[in-house]
Parts: sequence; structure tokens; C-alpha cells
Amino acid sequence: MEKFYEFCKKIKPVDLIIITGVIIALIVGFITFKHFRQTADKQIEATSKISFQIFIRGVTLTGGEIPVKADEKTFISIRNVPYTDLDVLNVKAERKKVVLPMISNKKVMVVEDVSQANMYDITVTLTDTAKITKDGAVVGGNKIKMGLPVTLEGKDYKFTGTVSDLKVMPDTDDNQYHSSINTNNDVQ
Repeated sequence: MEKFYEFCKKIKPVDLIIITGVIIALIVGFITFKHFRQTADKQIEATSKISFQIFIRGVTLTGGEIPVKADEKTFISIRNVPYTDLDVLNVKAERKKVVLPMISNKKVMVVEDVSQANMYDITVTLTDTAKITKDGAVVGGNKIKMGLPVTLEGKDYKFTGTVSDLKVMPDTDDNQYHSSINTNNDVQ
């Protein structure tokens, strides 16, 4: 018994922390080995092409054209982390609008805001290959979900917007699918 007390006096708190850490690592390794715990690569259900729309609000453009163009590439950063060049499927730009009440028949009318003639709202549709998990599509280590901040950058522009729509593309002819994407204003 006396030898046990002497042994306990020689053990330092750092030694106990190291021994406890090794035991916990062994337990986690055993649980993972026996498939009670999933690793990251087993959570991926599929790899598929996705298309997502970036909504860029309040862009001031005094030139004659929109710098982001369909069928070109744009470099994106997701949450201020550079990612890669992606294909632009579609670009839609509209001037800022204002709602005016019509007193005679108690309705409203939407017209372009002439006080902000150079102010546009732009919707850019991009495509990429994503890993599909239970939580959604993952691109560049980030889950692509509506509201995610994204920066689009080209040789003469840098716009910041948010993801406003996401679609997982079925395995089909890409041209047929691109033509079927709804890019109109009809929100239902």
C-alpha cells in the first residue's frame, strides 16, 4: 500500500491529462471503427451539378452595359474566402423601382425610380458541381444555402450579393436543363 501512495505522489497533473486524452482518443477511434460515428466522407450522398442565383442589390452603373455577362466565367468568394471561376448561365438586371399609389382607383403602380437612374438590382445565375449531403449542397467546403454572402469578381467589377435560389440539377442534358430554368420575375 505504501508503494501505491509513493507512485501516486510521483504522478503530476499533466501526466493525468495526457493519459486521459489518450484514453478518449482510443474510445473515439473504436467507436468510429465500429461505424457508430460517421466520418465526413460517409456523409456525402452524391455529387451533382447545381445552379444557384446571386442577388446583388443596389449596384450603381453609369456605363452603358452590365459587366457580368452570360456564358462567361466569374470568380467567386464565399464568405470572403476565395473559391474558383464559375460559369455564368444568366444575368438579369433591372433598374430600381418605386411603388406609387393611384388615388382614383385605390391601386398601386410600379415604375422605374428616376431619382436613381443608374441604380440596378442584378440577379446572376451560376453553375458548379457540388457534393450533396443531408444538410444540402456543399461547394468549396461551404454549404450553399439561401442568404449566404458571395462576392463575384471579374476584370472590371467586384459585386457582393447573397444566394437567393438553389437548384440541384438532375442528371440530364445540360443545355436542355439550362433552358428550363425559370429566370423570370414571376415569384409565386
